Order: sequence, then structure tokens, then C-alpha cells
Amino acid sequence: MRRVALIGGIAAVIAAALVAGVLALGGGSEDEPARPAAAAPRADRFDAGGAFAELRRQVELGPRPAGSRTLRTLGRRLRRELPRGRFERVPGHPGLRNVVGRIPGTEPAIAIAAHYDTKNLPGFVGANDGAAGTAAVLWLARALSRMERPAGAPELRFLLFDGEEATDDDRPFLETGLRGSTAYARRHDGEIGTLILLDFIAAERLTIRRETNSDPELWSRLRAAARRVGAGAAFPAGDIGGGITDDHYPFLRRGVRAIDLIQWPYECFHRRCDDLSAVSERSLDATGEAVLEFVRTLWR
Repeated sequence: MRRVALIGGIAAVIAAALVAGVLALGGGSEDEPARPAAAAPRADRFDAGGAFAELRRQVELGPRPAGSRTLRTLGRRLRRELPRGRFERVPGHPGLRNVVGRIPGTEPAIAIAAHYDTKNLPGFVGANDGAAGTAAVLWLARALSRMERPAGAPELRFLLFDGEEATDDDRPFLETGLRGSTAYARRHDGEIGTLILLDFIAAERLTIRRETNSDPELWSRLRAAARRVGAGAAFPAGDIGGGITDDHYPFLRRGVRAIDLIQWPYECFHRRCDDLSAVSERSLDATGEAVLEFVRTLWR
């Protein structure tokens, strides 16, 4: 699904991402102490119950690979749920379509994004790898739609990308993955100033460190927001140790400030154990409250 490179900045991302290696899977050494479950946030603006019900609803559909009838059915419902929701086709990939919504405002816009397809593997339901980020985007959109915003606040875009997962693991990842995000970044070049990507955000033992290519200043503000709402423990200091080529990559290439919220390593990456037993409502709540507070700081 994604390639990882030991690189240290956006300029290096552009130069080195194509030759990045695959980060080894696993959840740490046997001697590493177990991480505690995410603490319940103090804030209560993000509806974690509703978001987790949405996550569960997607998982119960079963596998949802790009181009499948199941994903197209899901896409129609997601479009209805997003404010001003609509489809955008992915040129060159018949049957693929991003689901996008927006709250009007000034440009450049702030985008909150995830991918809604799953890896095309037998029995893989992608509770954390697809459903969690998608559910969070929907319920962040609901919460933000109800909030009063100052005059001149930036437009908010909610982006659910199709075709994130690669179709051929024997070819370079960028040849068959990131199809929806690449198309959207190209079509809307210059319109987005900040992208917040939500990927592996609801693991039972939640620890999200800064993905190396994520904008350091934005990440610092996210961690500060997490501390204010009581979710700071889920966003500890330090980097994950490698840059991940994910749906933020096409935006980084075009100069957009972006961060990728992804818990890595993730022991159920592209494994059937990425089901409801691997995620928790409390973890989804911690991420949702932190991101909601963070987005509010961006329009002040």
C-alpha cells in the first residue's frame, strides 16, 4: 500500500520516494512494554459513537477494493453524508471516483482526507486501513458544519480518495497506487494550502508519531491541540523513523503543507486481523477530538 524511505524533508521526498524501500511490519520487540489504550479526551465535540458506528458499518460490508460494486455502493452513501457531496472521476481509471465535500470559505482551502478503498485481499476488511479514516472525515465534517466560523475563514474540503491501494505489488507503488489523490492534486493544483490525511488512526493501542515527511510546524500544532483536549498521550514526541508515500505525497510534490496521521508500524497491516478487534471507539475519539481542535486553530 505504501513505500517508506529514510528521508528528511519535502525536497528529499521528491527526489527519493521512487526508490523507497518497504518498512518491515511488526509491533515492536518482545521486550517492549505494551502501550496503554488511549485515554478518553476531555473535550466532547466529536461524536465518537457515531463515527465508530460508521466504521463498523463499512467493515460489515466486507472487502471494498477499488472498482468493486461494494465500493461503488458505499461511495453513493458517503456522497450523501458529506456537505455538498459529489463525485469526481479519476481520469485514466474507469470506474474509480473520489467522493468530495466542502464548506464554503476563502482559498487556499484546508483539506481533511482519507482513502475509502481497501486492499484487494481475500477477507481483508480494513477496519483501521480505510474505514477509520473515512469515518473520521465524515464525522469531522458534521461537527465542523455546525461550528460558527469567523468571516474570511478558509474553505474546508473533505476528500475521500478512491484507488489508494496498489493493484500490482510487483511494480513500483506509484505506478498503481495513489490513483485518486494524484488525480485530485493535479486537477486542483493551487487551491489547497493545508492537507490533513487520516490513515491508521483508531488502533486499540493508539500511538501516532510524526510521519517524517509531515510538515513539522503543523505537526507541532496538532500535538498542542491534542494536549488541550486531553489526547496528548496518543501523539507522543518523535518521528516514526521513515517517510511514508501515502495520499499526502501528490500534494507535497505541489508545495502543499501536509501531515499524515498514521500509526506505524501497524501489526495488522494488510492482514485479516485488521478487523473490529484491532480498533477502538476511544482511539477514534482521541484522534477526532485532536484533529477537530487542530482545524479550529487553522482558521483563527
